[in-house]
Amino acid sequence: MHLKLYHTNLAFEYPFTISKGTKTHQEALVIFFEKDGIIGYGEAPAIRYYNISVEKMMTDIKSVAHRFDGIDFSSSTNWWAFLKNLFPNNSFALCALDMALHDWKAKSEKKKLFETFQKLPFLSFGENKSEVSEKEFLKNLEWKNIPPTDYTLGIDSIEILQQKIQQHPFPIYKIKLGLGDEENILKAIRQNSSSKIRVDFNEGIDEKRFFELLPLLENAVLELIEQPLSKLDESGMKNIFAKTSIDLFADEFCVGENDVEKCVGKFHGINIKLTKCGGITPALRMIEKARQLNLKVMMGSMNESTIGTAAIAHFLPLLDKVDMDGILLLKEDVATGIIFDENVKCLIPKGFGLGVEIDREKLNKFFVQEIDIN
Repeated sequence: MHLKLYHTNLAFEYPFTISKGTKTHQEALVIFFEKDGIIGYGEAPAIRYYNISVEKMMTDIKSVAHRFDGIDFSSSTNWWAFLKNLFPNNSFALCALDMALHDWKAKSEKKKLFETFQKLPFLSFGENKSEVSEKEFLKNLEWKNIPPTDYTLGIDSIEILQQKIQQHPFPIYKIKLGLGDEENILKAIRQNSSSKIRVDFNEGIDEKRFFELLPLLENAVLELIEQPLSKLDESGMKNIFAKTSIDLFADEFCVGENDVEKCVGKFHGINIKLTKCGGITPALRMIEKARQLNLKVMMGSMNESTIGTAAIAHFLPLLDKVDMDGILLLKEDVATGIIFDENVKCLIPKGFGLGVEIDREKLNKFFVQEIDIN
C-alpha cells in the first residue's frame, strides 16, 4: 500500500464570503491510495472555522499510517469504524481516506461508486431487504429525477451580485446572508432574477433578527433557508420552526450521525457535508436515519474540486436537494469527470469508482508527501 498526500490550493473566480469570513482560494487535502495497482482518490477541503488545516490532516494521517495494514477492505462499515478509531477528532482526514477507499473498492470490483451502495443493507429497497437483488436496487436509483444544483452567491455588494447573476444564469441561486443589509440584497436579487432562491445564513443571525426578516423572506418566495441561528440556539430554532412555512435545513447543527435525530422539531431537513460527517460511509447512514424521521435530505459542497464533487454526484438519486457547485465557483481544478446538462443536473459520472480523471500536470504543482505503508 502506498499513499500520496497533496496540499492543493485552488483559486475562486470571485472572493468567497460568508458570515464566517472571506477567502480567495480553497485549500484541500487530496489523497491517492494505491493498493494492488489500483488507485483510489479522496479529498477533504480545509475549513478555517472548524480549525482543521491541510497540515493537520497530513500530520494526523502520517502519525497512524503504519496501522493501515489492519484495514478490512471487504466492508466499508468495518474500515470506517477502524479509521474512526484512528481519527476520533478529525472527520476531515477520515472523509478523505473513506472516499479514497470507496473509490478503490469500486474500481477493484469494476463498478461505479453508486453501484456499490447496496453493500450497505439499510439502503436496500423493499420491505424484505434481504431479498432485494442488485438489479432491483440499481433500478430504484432513479437518475431521471435527480435534483439540479444551485449556484452560490457569496456575500458581496449588490453590484457584484447582479454581475454574477448576469454571468452565471442559473435556475436556483443559494444566497449567503448574515452580515447585514439582508433586505436590500434580497430585493435586488429578486428584481434581477425569477430563479428559485435558497438563503444560507451560516448561523449569522439571531431569533429576533429572523422574525424581523420573516415577511421579506416569505415575500421572496424562498425554496429553503439554511442554518439561520447558532447551532447552540435550539429553543430559537423550535420557535422559528413553529412559525414559518419555509423549509429550514440544518447545516452546522447537523454535523454527524448523532445529530440527525436532534433536528426533528427544529428543521425540515438536513444538509449533509461529507467532509464534516466523516465521509461516504456515515453519510449513507445519515440519509437512512433522516428518511426514518421524515426529514428531507440535501447534500452540500464545501468547495471541493471535481474529486470531492464526484462523490456527491453518486448520491444524487438519494437526495431531495443538492448544492454541488464547488467546481462552478472555482477558477481552476485538478480533475475532470463532472458534466451538467442544460438544467444543471449532473450526468452519471463515467468510469468506475468516482469516475474522475486526474490532471497530473496541475496536481503535481502542489506540495506532496508520500507514505509507504508496507
